[in-house]
Amino acid sequence: MTQVYLHDIPLSEALQRWWQALEQAGLGGLLGKETLPLDEHALGRVLAEPVWARLSSPHYHASAMDGFAVRAGDIAGASSTRPVDLRYGDQAAYVDTGDPLPPWADVVLPIEDVEPLDEEGRPAADPRRPAVVRVRQALPPWKNVRPMGEDLVATELVLPAGHTLRPVDLGAIAAAGHAQVVVARQPRVAILPTGTELVPIGSPVRPGDIIEFNSVVMAAQVQTWGGLPTRFPITPDDFEQIRARVLEAAREHDLILLNAGSSAGSEDYSAQVVESLGTLLTHGIAVRPGHPVILGMLHLEGRQVPIIGVPGYPVSAALTGEIFVEPTLARWLGRPPYEPPTLRAFLTRKVVSPAGDDDYLRVAVGKVKGRWLAAPLSRGAGVITSLVRADGIVVLPRGVQGLPAGAEVEVRLYRSSSELERTILAIGSHDVTLDLLTQYLAPRRRRLASAHVGSLGGLVALRRGEAHLAGSHLLDPETGAYNAPYVKRYLPDTPVVLVTLVYRQQGLIVAKGNPKGLRSLEDLARPDVRFVNRQRGSGTRILLDYHRQRLGLSPERIRGYEHEEYTHLAVAAAVASGRADVGLGIAAAAQALGLDFIPLFTERYDLVVPKEFFESPLLAPLWEVLQDPAFRRDVASLPGYDVSEMGTVREV
Repeated sequence: MTQVYLHDIPLSEALQRWWQALEQAGLGGLLGKETLPLDEHALGRVLAEPVWARLSSPHYHASAMDGFAVRAGDIAGASSTRPVDLRYGDQAAYVDTGDPLPPWADVVLPIEDVEPLDEEGRPAADPRRPAVVRVRQALPPWKNVRPMGEDLVATELVLPAGHTLRPVDLGAIAAAGHAQVVVARQPRVAILPTGTELVPIGSPVRPGDIIEFNSVVMAAQVQTWGGLPTRFPITPDDFEQIRARVLEAAREHDLILLNAGSSAGSEDYSAQVVESLGTLLTHGIAVRPGHPVILGMLHLEGRQVPIIGVPGYPVSAALTGEIFVEPTLARWLGRPPYEPPTLRAFLTRKVVSPAGDDDYLRVAVGKVKGRWLAAPLSRGAGVITSLVRADGIVVLPRGVQGLPAGAEVEVRLYRSSSELERTILAIGSHDVTLDLLTQYLAPRRRRLASAHVGSLGGLVALRRGEAHLAGSHLLDPETGAYNAPYVKRYLPDTPVVLVTLVYRQQGLIVAKGNPKGLRSLEDLARPDVRFVNRQRGSGTRILLDYHRQRLGLSPERIRGYEHEEYTHLAVAAAVASGRADVGLGIAAAAQALGLDFIPLFTERYDLVVPKEFFESPLLAPLWEVLQDPAFRRDVASLPGYDVSEMGTVREV
């Protein structure tokens, strides 16, 4: 078994090889056609042939309302002072809405606009079967009539091939005289998760276990894009077992997605399996995230089956689906590839990108002062929540080594612009109550999109006009006051209010049982203690440095002082995983991961809000939530939180 080494090629070249291989294998277009009855099973399918009208719709002249069908010429002179009497049967016939008109009629008089009379000129006992119809107005021909072919004319094109069927389309096809439709056969896609470390969803997990959910995501993507996914069981890291599973899947599927086996390491079974069964087109693509993507073609008993080796990191796996799988399924279904809506936005902070890669940057999007802004989110390939929270993707093409804050970019949207118009953009300090705020804002038709850059970063974002509000808990060493001195320093010309969210405890987050016996900040200087810090500019970092300096504790004496995380939960995760023994953070983060907490300080966490946004309709639901007793109870139930001053407004 020969090791196949990872070698990146540009994304454009990889796509060119892929499409060329599909064309040569006769897989460059529709995989097949099938005929379906015109019912709910046709919904969402893609037409393989155009639909032409067999019948006109309506296929007769139809009444558009209840009334009397007459000849327009017979009532040409009718008026309120000179009524015209028409004999029922010869000159007038009653019709309901949708009834065919008599061959001699060309107009319908609404029943409420005529006088049905008997032979003596009295109101008729049955207004729909009178002897005489008295008319006091003239109408032009074809008034209140749906003429034959008003909707469709026989032989007219109803829908083109490649169209994805919607509910209304089914009605139009039926009206055109069809009972069946010819649609593209759905591509069958096999999804093969591999990895000895993987465990099924719902299994108890131990250190080193990874819950296998990539196949769920990929199957949902395939189904959304019109394919038929099949999720196979987890295959351990064994060449022969993976090879046998690939052969099994290839027998009845059009495309194979082999997940998690591709890497630059010694156990790169995906590339080895593809090489043993066919042609390896690429092994490594210069796209981030998603480097170790494999493209190949299996040669099996006269059949060729394309295979994609999908990276194991969840963000890389999901984006590989968007880049390669969706356009492939689109070709096989005969529809155009999906083109997301886009908008132009300005980056809220500098981003750095590898020069040789196409870099897919996840962003949160909001509109501030009439400008669309894109706030970069976490870039880790394993951070699936970054895609959950992302409002869109910014693609930095290869050759671009990054962009400065304020650079204008195109965002490929995951959400509608109307939803983004209702988005409150918060940039600043992290707090777990922001997640609760998001939950309570949703029924009020507001979204809270937050980017965690620390308290000082939030004030800088407000100064640049890049956010509606910022979470902050900055302690001023000189006055002992929270937030206001920093706001005056960073936003001297901006009218601002501070809206208190909570008072909360900050303290030491330690492993369950506190095995190191830590009690105070002085213990951070012990040589057997590994610390995890918050990033520069965060309120927690400033709080630590304030008290550290008072104790005469230099950074050099704290092992791990330079190890930075961007949220309280990330600090707790570092302790829970054993990467650190202790971190400074909030009690709720410790409780969330089953850790112990030693309280040290109480601080005030405020929302810093420019007055123009504080008084805007966009933020009005936010202030309602802060007064909601249910929200207050939920926050108060979290450890280390005091809501007694929640919603208090302070002028700066």
